[in-house]
Amino acid sequence: MTIIIGLVVVFGCLLGGFAAMGGKLGVLMQPWEYFIIGGVAVGTFIVANPMATIKDTGKATVEAFKAKAPKNSDYLSIIGLLFVLMQEVRSKTRAEIEAHIDDPESSSVFTQFPDILEDTDLLSFITDYLRLIILGNARPHEIEALMEEEIATISRDKLKPYQAVQAVADGLPAIGIVAAVLGVIKAMGSLDKPPEYLGAMIGAALVGTFAGILMSYGLAGPIATSIKVVREKQNRRFVVVKQTLIAFMNGATPHLAVEYGRKTVSSKDRPTLEMVEEQMLNAPVPMAAE
Repeated sequence: MTIIIGLVVVFGCLLGGFAAMGGKLGVLMQPWEYFIIGGVAVGTFIVANPMATIKDTGKATVEAFKAKAPKNSDYLSIIGLLFVLMQEVRSKTRAEIEAHIDDPESSSVFTQFPDILEDTDLLSFITDYLRLIILGNARPHEIEALMEEEIATISRDKLKPYQAVQAVADGLPAIGIVAAVLGVIKAMGSLDKPPEYLGAMIGAALVGTFAGILMSYGLAGPIATSIKVVREKQNRRFVVVKQTLIAFMNGATPHLAVEYGRKTVSSKDRPTLEMVEEQMLNAPVPMAAE
């Protein structure tokens, strides 16, 4: 929503200011200039990125427009799930724990947290490391190093759309100049025309430079930054899981371990201690495994 508001402000001030200073908005209506700039930008984007990144960029752009970043309720769900799982590890046998992590969709624990169950990346991260923990052979520092490496890999993958859109934003001013040069070439071929006609053609060519810079710094660049912000916040969920499970492996009780995870959340999105305590008090009691 904030992206839409920002774009309205950008284009409203731009066009309104231009009109207020006596400019004619019709001069900016040069569809072929925009066609050249947009087409070349999209083409270079396709050339530079594999199909997986192209699809993920579309998904990331939608997430940015919807501001689909984790909120304190999402972190509470993660904390609640981890708390129940750690309680299970302390009180149940290895076979009973494996029944939950081998088939989360049928687990009486995971089904209580449908939002996490739908997030395949986060779900796999939790179940994979919980499996390593119950094996009992790995040391905490080894698990922590492995977690950090996987989080770094996830972060690189999740930020590929940001890098792709930012690369387009960086190239748009130059693409605008290319469109402007083409317009000037066209104008140079019409030097025998009247001055007013020639002036209109040069003005149309300069719209290319204007459009390239505007689309870079007023559209693509801000969208890329929004994608980065949202994706980095999404990656924070994995850090919460890491800190919680490592604290548990080092001997912390489930109540204390979730506090280690809570502290890694940004203060603006961090659930309060009272909210976490209420979540733990209301944590579902798993049914006995059959």
